[in-house]
Amino acid sequence: MPQTRADLEALTTIPSVSLGSFDQQYVEASAERVAEMLRAEGLDVEIVREGGRPAVIGRAPAPDGAPTVTLYAHHDVQPPGKDDDWDSPPFEPTERDGRIYARGIADDKAGVMAHIAAIRAFGGDLPVGLNVFVEGEEEIGSASLPTILQKHADKLDADAIVIADSGNIAVGTPSLTTTLRGMVQATVTVRTLDHALHSGIFGGPVPDASTALIRLLATLHGPDGEVAVDGLQREQAADVPLPEDRFAAEAGLLDGVDLIGTGPLAERLWTGPALTIIGTDLPHPDAVSNTLQPAATAVISLRVAPSQDPQEAYDALARHLTEHAPWGAQVEVTMPEAGPGFSASTDSAAYTQARQALADAWQTEPVDIGIGGSIPFVASFAERFPNAAILITGVEDPDTRAHSPNESLHLAEFEKACQAEAIFLARLAAACSR
Repeated sequence: MPQTRADLEALTTIPSVSLGSFDQQYVEASAERVAEMLRAEGLDVEIVREGGRPAVIGRAPAPDGAPTVTLYAHHDVQPPGKDDDWDSPPFEPTERDGRIYARGIADDKAGVMAHIAAIRAFGGDLPVGLNVFVEGEEEIGSASLPTILQKHADKLDADAIVIADSGNIAVGTPSLTTTLRGMVQATVTVRTLDHALHSGIFGGPVPDASTALIRLLATLHGPDGEVAVDGLQREQAADVPLPEDRFAAEAGLLDGVDLIGTGPLAERLWTGPALTIIGTDLPHPDAVSNTLQPAATAVISLRVAPSQDPQEAYDALARHLTEHAPWGAQVEVTMPEAGPGFSASTDSAAYTQARQALADAWQTEPVDIGIGGSIPFVASFAERFPNAAILITGVEDPDTRAHSPNESLHLAEFEKACQAEAIFLARLAAACSR
């Protein structure tokens, strides 16, 4: 573990932000460093580029009669944001109170290193065949992943696929993520005028597009915060206790602010719809004028139930927005982005061994959880490799703050994650040899 931690910190000092406005030499350097570590463990390694950022594929053949496992993680990271929002420099890993703080330390370079630590645990005598796939553009949508899966499917096919890009429901409680919500991003534009007008001369009888947009967006939720769009599905969630007071504290809810929606908290988080306004072109307070706006646009993020078709969900949203247009305003809706959800089949031997491995490492029984966010590439793996058991693991916890300032990794949880993955590989090999 000391060497694994040192390598993790060294990898995290490379600012491998895959967003195009950042210097991509660091993404190249990060891929090279991952490839170097895998080669040192005896894997056959190549760096592939299929029109996107560099991905690393490492392979080790299976012993006779043993299964093959594909291990997935990604080496690219989110932009750090403003340095002033961090308590320590974002690309200088810093330990405080049992956690290391740095951009990408948890999401997902700890996932990369958990795989490498599990490989190292066997000292070159691996009990299973391995394909290690470390992607370089997950944080920008994995645009080249379908091509990689198509062209390199023979190098990634396996009996089980371990995706290290999730987390645990709490420190001390190991978790397997068995559901992911799908996602739809919609853009809605409201038009009321063919040109802007002086609000003093025309205000009163003439509808302003900004006001019309706000009224339209307000129809998306009921008084209790429940999503009010007909046709969006809600599914039963894993039976995991989620105390609302603890969840509110983890979310940083301000005093007096209520949680919204109805029904079990796990369903609201993991298997029900969620709507968020993530952007508008409304005039900025620093650049206002007394003007009736002719048009106004908003971008809506919609998370949908794991099994709902994203196109079906978009159609329901577009229908709602069109039918609720205030004052006869013209409404245009488009869908620039969408991705499917995921529901795992959990009755395989791989899941049995994974649960036992987690229990061995943590000395407590694991739980199945959902994730309210979306990882669309998981569905791509499921489609390309339908016979593989897909296990979603990770090292994050509610205090990790992935994508936010002061992202961090709990060191004790990271060690257990490394142990659990090594135990899983050994257990799966033993189970398949019986």
